[in-house]
Amino acid sequence: MASLDTRGVASLLREYAQRTALRGGNPYRAKAYSRAADSLAALTVPLDVLVAGDRLTEIPGVGDAIADIITKVHKTGSHPSLEKLRKEIPAGVLEMLAVPGLRPEKVLRLYKDLGIGSLSELEAAAKDDRIKKAKGLGAALQAKILQNLAIAKSGEGRLHLHRAAALLAHAKDSIRKSRPELKRVTIAGDFRRGCELVGDLAIVAEAAKPDKTSTPSADGLQIRVSDRKHFGAALLFATGSAGHIKQLQALAAEKGLRLDADGLHKGRTLIAGEEAEIYRALGLPFIDPELREGRGEIEAALKGKLPKLITDQDLRGILHCHTDASDGTETLETMAKATRQRGFEYFGVADHSKSAHYAGGLSVEEIAQQHREADRLNKRFGKGFRILKGVESDILADGSLDYPDEVLERFDFVVASIHGRFKLDLKAQTQRLLRAVSDPHTTIIGHMTGRQLPRRPGYEIDVEKVLRACARHDVVVEINAHPWRLDLDWRWHQAALEFGCMLSINPDAHSILELDHMHWGVQMARKGGVPADRVLNAMPLPEITRYLRQKRRSFARAA
Repeated sequence: MASLDTRGVASLLREYAQRTALRGGNPYRAKAYSRAADSLAALTVPLDVLVAGDRLTEIPGVGDAIADIITKVHKTGSHPSLEKLRKEIPAGVLEMLAVPGLRPEKVLRLYKDLGIGSLSELEAAAKDDRIKKAKGLGAALQAKILQNLAIAKSGEGRLHLHRAAALLAHAKDSIRKSRPELKRVTIAGDFRRGCELVGDLAIVAEAAKPDKTSTPSADGLQIRVSDRKHFGAALLFATGSAGHIKQLQALAAEKGLRLDADGLHKGRTLIAGEEAEIYRALGLPFIDPELREGRGEIEAALKGKLPKLITDQDLRGILHCHTDASDGTETLETMAKATRQRGFEYFGVADHSKSAHYAGGLSVEEIAQQHREADRLNKRFGKGFRILKGVESDILADGSLDYPDEVLERFDFVVASIHGRFKLDLKAQTQRLLRAVSDPHTTIIGHMTGRQLPRRPGYEIDVEKVLRACARHDVVVEINAHPWRLDLDWRWHQAALEFGCMLSINPDAHSILELDHMHWGVQMARKGGVPADRVLNAMPLPEITRYLRQKRRSFARAA
């Protein structure tokens, strides 16, 4: 039997992961197989070369055990353990694992108790009310299935930004090592555009001669090789989006020009091959990749109204972080020092409030203890760095904040967030948020819609109404930088700016490593067209201190 290529091995490894998850036991084993399959999707060296050279463990997430599985699958087209698992569960059952909120044990129950063996059968059973009548399943699960079926169909195969970043970085490194003759190895695709989920893994590289036969090296990774003369055009087209390219081509046609993946032409003459040259020849300033979605950016560019987008370097401090006082992994001192080492001027601690029992929410006594610790550390840090005393206060079902006024007044800032009762209807959920926004103690509304990519849609709210209320009450809107949230969605950022809102890019960090999530929040802000002067934590320490002090004075007057 002929050996399987990378795409085939990745597919079988992903199937192995799914069947292992359905078998139960250690959940990390299934996740390890799935991550290894993702890594194969970004492989730039032929799999048979790695197998022959005993180099599979160079692939991210591939240890000796998974390397043995990959080797056997590559050489034989299967694996004894996989064949054994296939006898237990039909292939169609695996489709149901794509439904957000549907855990493997529930999928197994649906198959064994109700005989549901595919995604289409699951949808039919939910619409026929068969699931809610089954013992151990019920109406809540049925409602979740109906709600999330669309997500299962639309989000398949897409990666979180941080995961895509790791795969693409490895791919770039691998290309440089295996093909040293290539220059300007550049990431393109929807990752370069800063999309919140990445399915289009793409790399463009420069060679002495163009490679017209470039094809995907594995499932998901496109490598385009161009010569120096046409590199910029190749990068432009590989970046997209399709809508943006189509509008550029229409503009070119209006000017009697032709734009294609080889560059901008007048007749048979190439007049521009680099990205910036193409935009300039079309009468446009350079349009940042994050804005290239065909959503009015070309019209704005023609009018000279493109925003100057925020950068990582514009951020001066970090807000909304957790410590081991609630559900974080590190002490206040450790988190503050790590923030300072990253060059920031302030660290805004915001542990969970008392109603968040699941997250070790702080009692009033624990708040006092944390504030004493912050005061002690601030004396040690001196004037160049400061811990800001905050809290992530639960928005209760009626919209009130967790803690009485006299406690909330002790904080420098309050992040008000919803962590439960997600299923309230649109009117009730919106009113809940509006009451929280109108509370004079609220500084920031945290992860406004509560979404988790791609596993959970946001709860139902009238986003526009809430944003208008935030502008009216001088409440900052969070861009939650955790790659599973990235909430508020970038598609609402322009509306927030037009209404007069300030935004804050917050990592929602629960560990030192998660402090670096700030970068993904910046990516979302850039995609939403946000400039630095509209971001709260782009303020230097003296300025944000004054801002927060004025906010506290305003709620003191209101009281």
